[in-house]
Amino acid sequence: MKLVLASNNRGKLTELQSLFAPLGIELVPQSALGISEAEEPFHTFIENALAKARHASAESGLPAVADDAGLCVEAFGGQPGVQTAYYATRFGYPESDDNNVTALLEQMQGITDRRAAISTLVALRDAQDPEPLVAVGRVQGLITTERMGSNGFGFDPVMFLPEFGQTFAQLPTEVKNAHSHRGRAS
Repeated sequence: MKLVLASNNRGKLTELQSLFAPLGIELVPQSALGISEAEEPFHTFIENALAKARHASAESGLPAVADDAGLCVEAFGGQPGVQTAYYATRFGYPESDDNNVTALLEQMQGITDRRAAISTLVALRDAQDPEPLVAVGRVQGLITTERMGSNGFGFDPVMFLPEFGQTFAQLPTEVKNAHSHRGRAS
């Protein structure tokens, strides 16, 4: 079975391909089909994931899977949330995973409440499907005071998981994928 991944994020593609491969599902990034990124004007993960999946499915004629994920920091009232990808731009940095981590570590200096969660919502749908499949994954942890590990992407180097005693970036890929927010949602 072939699905369009409604994202151009290489990290998401790699992670989701490894999660879907055992099911015999081939994920094709929307960029490989000439599909542009969908607008994400909404304030919830579900609305953005559905908008992305609908767009990719309508443009390709194939079923699509979309993931909208974000870091929710307790001390920031759940922010950056759905605006996670653009977090660094709030503080004058260009948009990038590395800059997001830099901005987060700077903003958390002196903050003792380091609790955070990474949430993802995965939606699978055909453009005309009135009942899309929706799954939610959430992982709770703590934000470290410095980067630790080199695996993964996004906030993986600073998302510490107490049950493993490591950040996502320190875990072997198979362990990370099995216990990540995407792994729990997939």
